[in-house]
Amino acid sequence: MEWYVYCLKNTFNFHSRGRRKEFWMFTLFNILIIASILGSGLFFSKSFDHEDLTFGIAGIYVLLILIPSLAAVVRRLHDTGRSGWWFLIRFIPIIGNIWLLILLVEDSQLGKNKWGNNPKGIGNDTEIDQIGQE
Repeated sequence: MEWYVYCLKNTFNFHSRGRRKEFWMFTLFNILIIASILGSGLFFSKSFDHEDLTFGIAGIYVLLILIPSLAAVVRRLHDTGRSGWWFLIRFIPIIGNIWLLILLVEDSQLGKNKWGNNPKGIGNDTEIDQIGQE
């Protein structure tokens, strides 16, 4: 849950790096929330006609979470050493989404890149080497 809150707090942060765990935990919680909204609506729709309301609430949630999700994808792409513009690859029919999925699953780029230090701390030895050398 802390990664979900972290991503919400960093809604407009499009200029740093994001770990795989951050991205995938945020995605998992979004899927669970949408599934619970739709599941509860379908459960109660047997006695009431709330299907439109259920899909409306799910749609509003998706709209509210759109910018934080885009920011999480951009930070994840930055962590692999790619520009956030690589997100647009998903609009290539059929192969685009598969290619983006592969990029999102890829491990972090070691060390520092132009978007900052590795959030895992792996490969950030240059800062550690500077300690005590003034």
